[in-house]
Amino acid sequence: MMQFSRPVMAQSSEIALQQQIQDTLAKYAGVYAVAFKDLQTGKQVLINAQETFHAASTMKVPVMIEVFRQAAAGHFTLEDTVPVKNEFKSIADSSIYHLSREDDSQQELYRQIGARRTLYALMYEMIIMSSNLATNIIIEKVGAENVTQTAHALGAPHIQVLRGVEDEKAFEKGWNNTTTAYDLLVLFEKIAEGRAVSADASQAMIKILLDQHFNNVIPAHLPPEVKVAHKTGEITGVRHDAGIVFLPDGRKYVLVLLSKQLPDIAQGVQAMANVSAIVYRYMQGK
Repeated sequence: MMQFSRPVMAQSSEIALQQQIQDTLAKYAGVYAVAFKDLQTGKQVLINAQETFHAASTMKVPVMIEVFRQAAAGHFTLEDTVPVKNEFKSIADSSIYHLSREDDSQQELYRQIGARRTLYALMYEMIIMSSNLATNIIIEKVGAENVTQTAHALGAPHIQVLRGVEDEKAFEKGWNNTTTAYDLLVLFEKIAEGRAVSADASQAMIKILLDQHFNNVIPAHLPPEVKVAHKTGEITGVRHDAGIVFLPDGRKYVLVLLSKQLPDIAQGVQAMANVSAIVYRYMQGK
């Protein structure tokens, strides 16, 4: 009987963590999904992890991966420049649409329309400031279908990147970028383990993700010495955060927190920040 004691205890620990997360989320209105994996032990907790969510700006992570993949394939270099523009074609009918500067979290880029920026600079703004304008320029460069195909090849079969941001005609048809918590877990695990394109590319992606400007979910209640390489996302009623958490002792884990149908955004953000703190305490053995 003794030979089974350790795995049973480990399982109980994960069950207890899952129950604590579920009890916490039950106090808040909305629909939530959680995907957690300890990259040292392989232990994981999955809650609604196969539920489909509007990807919001988390789709910018597979876009970044595709940029690095095409650069590695020799299609361009990250220092190649492209023109900054605000004119894009809807996937619904090829009509032209423009992004709203006021609705974008990074507005400085709009002052540079007509100039040229490197692909790296645009990608950096796409991730750390969630620039919609940079995102659409990059997606036009690398192709949404290629982004989706690469995500699927990495083991994330339910991610669908169909289009750029603010394509209202496509939105009205229900043609949206979607993901599951599990798919994002897979992508961040690949990045964390140096298996997204290459070890060097994965490290470069982590360096960008560590500079994330929006830190009110996963990092919110974590000590400053804990580093988080992550990407947030938000649209009406939706808040997401997904990334790699680096502990000071060298251990790391992936955490994905998705939400939708939030009647109170502040409460939804607090719910997920609390879950992040619970996972951190679990990793600390507390």
